[in-house]
Amino acid sequence: MLVTGTDTGVGKTVATAAIAAAAQGAGLRVAVIKPGQTGTATDDPIDAEVIARLAGPDTVRTLASFPDPLAPLAAARVAGLDPIELYTVVDEIRAEIARHDLVLIEGAGGLLVPMGLRPSGEPWTVADLAVTLDAKAVVVARAGLGTLNHSALTLEALERRGVPAKIVIGSWPATPELVHWANLTDLIPSLAGVIPDGAGAIDPGVFRRSASGWLTPTLYGVLDDWRTWAEEL
Repeated sequence: MLVTGTDTGVGKTVATAAIAAAAQGAGLRVAVIKPGQTGTATDDPIDAEVIARLAGPDTVRTLASFPDPLAPLAAARVAGLDPIELYTVVDEIRAEIARHDLVLIEGAGGLLVPMGLRPSGEPWTVADLAVTLDAKAVVVARAGLGTLNHSALTLEALERRGVPAKIVIGSWPATPELVHWANLTDLIPSLAGVIPDGAGAIDPGVFRRSASGWLTPTLYGVLDDWRTWAEEL
């Protein structure tokens, strides 16, 4: 299962951790794979470290890392490092699929960000990875203004490639405004989860116990009535 986003900074990592925690709570063996991590020159924890702390999946791996906070292909070029090769990533993920019940693949930025190069020398994206693996996708989106257009564009790009997809709102504000409620209503047909703002900072034990309540059964959660959920907020 590919976890991508409508943009960078939308909450993909915490959403990935929530899905991993919910799936493990349902008794599945879970692996999380990050094909390309950029921006490692800072002191901030990398995505794999965040996921390991919050969800504690059976396996967490980063396949390639680059120091600059750029798209992975650009980051490799700037650093003078080899770009990520598509079929190397495919082989690594298929090996984890054989050992786990669920493999989550966290992308970088949005769906069509250049990740690396094919053997032909052409760039590839996480959309290409999803097609090659015949994977389903989760699109992590913002709650606020602009999300309807970005979400629709991402879903359309996936649909054109034959990739089934659902949406998770990556950071639901503690005090929602009219625009948030309006967007929630419009996204409900594709919605499979809502992650509360600040979820990545809570205690890991609380995170793991709470994750299933943020997600629908499609993503191993228990949330099945948006009307009740909204009334309880």
